Amino acid sequence: MVIDDEMSMREFLSIMLEKEGYSVVAVDNGSDAIESIKKNNFDLIITDIKMPKVTGIDILKESIMMYPHTPVIMITAYASTDVAVEAMKLGAYDYITKPFKVDEIKIIIKNAIERKTLLDENFSLKEELKGHSHFFNIIGKSYKMHRVFELIQKVANGKSTVLITGESGTGKELVARAIHYYSERRDKPFVSISCSAIPETLLESELFGHQKGSFTGADSDKKGLFEVADGGVFFLDEVSEASLSIQVKLLRVLQEKEFKRVGGVNDIKVDVRIIAATNKNLRNAITEGKFREDLYYRLNVIPIELPPLRERKEDIPLLVSHFLNKYKSMNKKDIKGVSTHAMEMLERYKWRGNVRELENVIERAVILETTDSIQSQSLTDEIKEYTTEPPPVISYVPSKGLNLDEYIGEIERNIIINTLKKTGWIKKKAADLLNLSFRSFRYKLQKYHIEKKE
Repeated sequence: MVIDDEMSMREFLSIMLEKEGYSVVAVDNGSDAIESIKKNNFDLIITDIKMPKVTGIDILKESIMMYPHTPVIMITAYASTDVAVEAMKLGAYDYITKPFKVDEIKIIIKNAIERKTLLDENFSLKEELKGHSHFFNIIGKSYKMHRVFELIQKVANGKSTVLITGESGTGKELVARAIHYYSERRDKPFVSISCSAIPETLLESELFGHQKGSFTGADSDKKGLFEVADGGVFFLDEVSEASLSIQVKLLRVLQEKEFKRVGGVNDIKVDVRIIAATNKNLRNAITEGKFREDLYYRLNVIPIELPPLRERKEDIPLLVSHFLNKYKSMNKKDIKGVSTHAMEMLERYKWRGNVRELENVIERAVILETTDSIQSQSLTDEIKEYTTEPPPVISYVPSKGLNLDEYIGEIERNIIINTLKKTGWIKKKAADLLNLSFRSFRYKLQKYHIEKKE
């Protein structure tokens, strides 16, 4: 929006800006300008300082109050620069003096709009962290996951090495990719390799490349993955599995930003940000002589620890919904949701394989399910066996709340089934073990629909 009581100035700025590709609203007085600001979130406001009744300073104050990210550029005569400086103190982005040079105005405007875009992106990211459960393919609304999201945001644009730790299946590579995506390197390569998936004899060649003739089968020069990742991010998964000789070479890349190819004599310089991950305790590996302490400190500049799924159970319904949508679409199944009993079983399960295990369970359940919602029968035997044990006294209430009568009933039902198994389904013995009359015991069998076929 351009605000000036001089028609010639409004027309000049409007024509210039439209030629640059901007859409322009031109206003000739401060009162109409403030009304327009109330209705529209402009990308940039350019206003004359001296106007009758409502001044540019008044417009600046109103704009800052309603849209603090919108930059305001003040127009002033040379003799009024003191007022312009005061406007800067109040929060104006910049000021331009009459007469002015067109090229200078264009640069100021371009920079102001770029700043607005950056502020909007940062604000959107913070709002995403506050109110949403998705952060670049990572799903979670728990406090622990929001801490991870905040760390990703803070470290994304740095150059320091990141070490991601967590159990297998917690999503370490997703975090590495998120850091890359939100960084200034997002348009450069993201290269990943698992140090446990490739034999030591091949890993060195994969990482650093080789020269022709350096070993049997090296028929030509080959770039290593560090060269491929130049300018971008290199994700070293399961770095704890790298041999000590490979660790020495990794240390040199981290310290000197250079390396030699296998069989090569020339140093190759690279600009690569390294993100490493492990599911092992590297301090224990150092004590056992399996991991270099100096490399550990080089890698562990910014540590990010991913919580296991059992420590963020409030995220399970979100993850289940995500994987259900993914696999019902993939398998063309019309499944609308998950039964209450099945969801309770999923929320109570131990999840040693973490998110990866949960995804596999939901994929299998979608394929096996014949109704319009996932039932407990479609879950794995391991989940069913684990959850037929009497649940412990809960310290965690499921995300959808808890039906206390149903929960206590489930405990009672499971105790009766386990007692019957213990007595070989001799009901009188089971009733005695539970200190119940046979009549009361038989009533409970009917109440909970317990039959020997179970």
